[in-house]
Amino acid sequence: MASLGATLALCDINYDNLEATRKLCSSSSPTTPYIDDVDVSAKAEVVKFVDTTVQKLGALHHVFNCAGVNPTSIPLEETTDEYWDKLVDTNLKGVFHVTRAAIPHLAPGASFVNVSSISGIRPSALQAVYCTTKYGLIGFSKCMALELGPRGIRTNVVAPGYIDTPSNAGIVKGGEAVERMRNGNALGRLGTPEEVADVVAFLFSEEARYVNGSVVEIDGGIKMSSTTSK
Repeated sequence: MASLGATLALCDINYDNLEATRKLCSSSSPTTPYIDDVDVSAKAEVVKFVDTTVQKLGALHHVFNCAGVNPTSIPLEETTDEYWDKLVDTNLKGVFHVTRAAIPHLAPGASFVNVSSISGIRPSALQAVYCTTKYGLIGFSKCMALELGPRGIRTNVVAPGYIDTPSNAGIVKGGEAVERMRNGNALGRLGTPEEVADVVAFLFSEEARYVNGSVVEIDGGIKMSSTTSK
């Protein structure tokens, strides 16, 4: 988005990674993003960030909800309340916090893009909590599209498959697991963050002005089978 000329406000719970992202964005844009370390599960932090963003930038046009906790494969009977709360508070409640805080600042033509997952479309054994948050996010987003659409505010969802990111590398162990992920789609490779970003940029653009309530799968044509990371 920075390379397309957008003025950005970025938040993350990991400030070091956030600072690295700011430097990357600044290298391809004449403007420097406003950044702040925010835990999206904390309502007060989100409200402060959104209000400060509007004060600094003057307006808010598009919102990208991408904060999330990746899954750990756990049998249901071994799943703790703490694990449930951790994923739900970030993956689902966090989107609610950001959305609620942003809506009063949005005008017709604005839009949201929320990040779900193929796990919000296809269930996986041992990942019930994660799938719950991602299925729930799609339902929440479709409700947003219906409620905000009459106000000229669009909401869409991207559902990435296996993407080559540091966070995914942390949950995939061993060459065989990576190979299984590559072979799990028709293109025979992992996706890249840039390929997800391109779709997000389109959904924010004027070219997508009639796209509302859609779920765009970015998965290379993943096979219809239930798999788990091991």
